[in-house]
Amino acid sequence: SRIQIAPPAVLIYESRMELQDVKTRAAILSVVSNTLLIVLKIAVGLFIGSVAVISEAIHSGIDLLAAALALFAVRTSGKPADDKHPFGHGKIENISGSIEALLIFAAAGWIIYEAVQRLMNPVPVHSVSLGVAVMMVSAIANLYVSGRLFKVARQTDSIALQADAWHLRTDVYTSAGIMGGLAVIWLGGRFLPGYNLEWIDPVCAILVALLIFKAALDLTRESAQDLMDVNLPREAEYMQTIIKSHHPVIRGFHYLRTRKAGSRRFVEFHIQVDSQMSVIDSHRLAQGLTRSFKDSFPESTVTIHVEPCTGECPDKCLAGCLMSEDERRHFQRGENAP
Repeated sequence: SRIQIAPPAVLIYESRMELQDVKTRAAILSVVSNTLLIVLKIAVGLFIGSVAVISEAIHSGIDLLAAALALFAVRTSGKPADDKHPFGHGKIENISGSIEALLIFAAAGWIIYEAVQRLMNPVPVHSVSLGVAVMMVSAIANLYVSGRLFKVARQTDSIALQADAWHLRTDVYTSAGIMGGLAVIWLGGRFLPGYNLEWIDPVCAILVALLIFKAALDLTRESAQDLMDVNLPREAEYMQTIIKSHHPVIRGFHYLRTRKAGSRRFVEFHIQVDSQMSVIDSHRLAQGLTRSFKDSFPESTVTIHVEPCTGECPDKCLAGCLMSEDERRHFQRGENAP
């Protein structure tokens, strides 16, 4: 029985230009949103003296830089292949993701350093309610923008936008956490005036930094694997299903390799057919295989090498042979299959 593999949820736009416009608009939205939130958080953080709010402003600053990198990456990755870049510019999105991860690691380290200093040398936080309000605004804004980025990233298969979306979604959680910490300080000042709860602010900042570290690790893993041309198991299995559906015209296949650069996938393999098949028939067969794969993975390049099946059956052929033992035995004897 054939293996049924669901294709990815990638929306097929009318043109490559339309797809590029959707990605660019999403990246610009992230840049504008982060810029406004940075200004707001820095102003409030300095006014009330909260290291947690300032750490969130720094986090948003890193997100702004990440959003700017994502904007540059999606614009560059959309350029068509040229003489200098014959495979296109897709890997700029993976490079962007790796750079963003390094920046996040640096920001998290700085936040932890500042928070530890504040624990050792406490500074009172005032006008806490203002800090709670700005964190609420930040969480709501980032929840909306990250949701929009996730949607576009899925539709366009953009690793750069996905990385940017995860940055902002992390901001939602950290903003909520800091808002909760400031709320505890605020309520403690009202109902427990004799207790010192100022330590909650730098502790929340440290928790923010740990979440940032986790996001950076995940982003590094995802962006770096495509830079290393890691095989794509889902796509490879899907291609095998298509190849097997063309048996007995295709007698076997081998050297199936897959990789990804940005949103573009690259698939290459060898197929074995009747040695008497004409060039035009083999060309049509290759076109049909390519079209079937691109129906589910539109942004793809499929390279197929057609070989005559001679019946010698070396190990590389046996691994992907589609003929049964009886078919193979009769073929090697020069007989028709039973």
